[in-house]
Amino acid sequence: GRDGALGIGHIKDLGGTTMAQDEHSCVIFGMPKCAIATGKVDHVLPPHKIIEKLSALFGRIK
Repeated sequence: GRDGALGIGHIKDLGGTTMAQDEHSCVIFGMPKCAIATGKVDHVLPPHKIIEKLSALFGRIK
């Protein structure tokens, strides 16, 4: 989880939008928890909402 948390930090520091899976939809919450703990996650969502958010931000992939 620590390497992913570092990656989230780099993405956010470069102006990117960051997302992590919410605790209730995770089988194991370790990796998302580490990312969220950085304070650099913009959106904490269940997987189906992550798809919706990506579509809203970037449009449909063809």
